Amino acid sequence: MNGPFFFIEALERADDAPARIGLTVTRKVGNSVERNRIRRRLREALRVSCRADMANGFDYVVVARRDVLTLPFATLTGELSRRLSKVRPKASPADKPPSGTE
Repeated sequence: MNGPFFFIEALERADDAPARIGLTVTRKVGNSVERNRIRRRLREALRVSCRADMANGFDYVVVARRDVLTLPFATLTGELSRRLSKVRPKASPADKPPSGTE
């Protein structure tokens, strides 16, 4: 799910354990201080309001963009929640049928 503030990807796992989240902030976004601040803001937004929007048994990856740094926190939590509820988890490679079979 692509958006102006971040990109979110989901992948189904074999187990039904709680959702796992990976946060990525590339060097193009800024220096280490800015990247760490973005990570902290995203982590807190996910902790505060977005856990209910993530399905068990899935891995989520959030790739942040620079605008997350200046986005008001309430807007950040709302946008994360909205995007997480819309993301369609992809089937894991183990669930795909072998090529050449019908």
